[in-house]
Amino acid sequence: MPTLVEALEGKYGPEDADGLDQGIAIYVPRKGPRNIVPSLLVLNDCDIDSAGDENDLQKKCHAVEELDLAQNNLTHWADVLTILRLMPQVKFANLSFNNLGEELTEELCEKENPTPFPLLRNLVLISTHISWTTIKKLLKLLPNLEELHISLNNFSSVEVGDTPDDVHPNIKRIHFTGNPICRWSEMSNLGRAFPALESLVLADCPLLSLDPSLIAEKCKSEDSEESEDSCSSCGSPPTHQYGRCESECESAGPKPYSAHDVFRQLRSLNLTGTHLSSWDDIDRLACFPALHCLRINACPLFEEYTEHERRQLLIARLPNIQTLNGGGVISPEEREDAERAFIRYYMEKPESDRPERYGNLLGVHGRLDPLVNIDLSPEKRVKVKIVWGEKSEIKSINVYQTVSELKKTLEPVCGIAASKMRLYYVDQAYMDHFNQHEFMKYPNKQLYSYNITSGDEIHVDTK
Repeated sequence: MPTLVEALEGKYGPEDADGLDQGIAIYVPRKGPRNIVPSLLVLNDCDIDSAGDENDLQKKCHAVEELDLAQNNLTHWADVLTILRLMPQVKFANLSFNNLGEELTEELCEKENPTPFPLLRNLVLISTHISWTTIKKLLKLLPNLEELHISLNNFSSVEVGDTPDDVHPNIKRIHFTGNPICRWSEMSNLGRAFPALESLVLADCPLLSLDPSLIAEKCKSEDSEESEDSCSSCGSPPTHQYGRCESECESAGPKPYSAHDVFRQLRSLNLTGTHLSSWDDIDRLACFPALHCLRINACPLFEEYTEHERRQLLIARLPNIQTLNGGGVISPEEREDAERAFIRYYMEKPESDRPERYGNLLGVHGRLDPLVNIDLSPEKRVKVKIVWGEKSEIKSINVYQTVSELKKTLEPVCGIAASKMRLYYVDQAYMDHFNQHEFMKYPNKQLYSYNITSGDEIHVDTK
């Protein structure tokens, strides 16, 4: 397998490339291929398994600012840290889909500690099999890291806490998609370790509730049967006790900590694909003091609602949310419409089913009249004059029948075979204008599509 240096030479050419010193017609400053490595270096899926010669690597990559080494064969943290150390300008590093399950040792950390990586702001470690022990050691070497991607690492718990060594106030964005955690109490550990967290992506995590007092009711797997004695994703004994602890948000009195307690600066949250099934959890989101951007789709809670109903109910319950599911900023008009629809929706429900938000919105908008159900469908039967030759007859006809069916109905009336008939529709407003007679040409067209009303005429002619 190639080293990083060998992969670079394979992509950009060796330092002693043939023809480099030959005379040329146009003057170009002499620069070896090692100096043309761009500031954005992408070497995906190149089977790279190590750093290679450190001197060569430093010469070639000293100006690299963004590094993408996803889907390679890096397995040793010694190589990873060497690569990062020899790229002192790097601000972004993607190491996803490398098998980095090997523990980062204290000895290696001490070796790197005198020269940490001060410019690295964004580190992507998707599906690397990294452990929490390694993450905690790694974060100590990255004093200015702001964004961390640790999705798809099969974490069943969050093993960071609020001890001084575990707290990293520099981290502002965490991507945690697809890790099998169903308890909010585990997710809260992220808030303790990263108190300045502004953005958190928890898409496709099987969260059952945002109630932090919930141990585990049942962690479901879509692909397998689950044990009733334990939570398959969390490994915890089940309980059916839900403690609604933050419905009053900041009310006084002793109580368990609330869902939002450790997420005071969280501005953006993604809960799409979670297993939330209660509107109580949506009410909990309304208590997050800084939250204004929310993505939440594909949850069991919304299965019985249309997209429009879901959006209105969410907007009405979440006065703090400014953008929902990636749309534009919610306008005052849309919010008012949603709140009025919310009132009317729960107006029809028993009082015991009405949430606290219903009373709040009644205080804003007052009691509303039910919407009038206006039937705009056409009358089923109308009275029209049937005219053939010198004769005419008033007849009640069904406007949902087709032209062909009407012809058969008129056969005994007019004495003309249906196959020989031509029908013309005459609107009563244009009876004196022959050129306004509309030929009813299409046999399968229903009569209501002509906007026929009582008082109109249908003229029968022969072919």
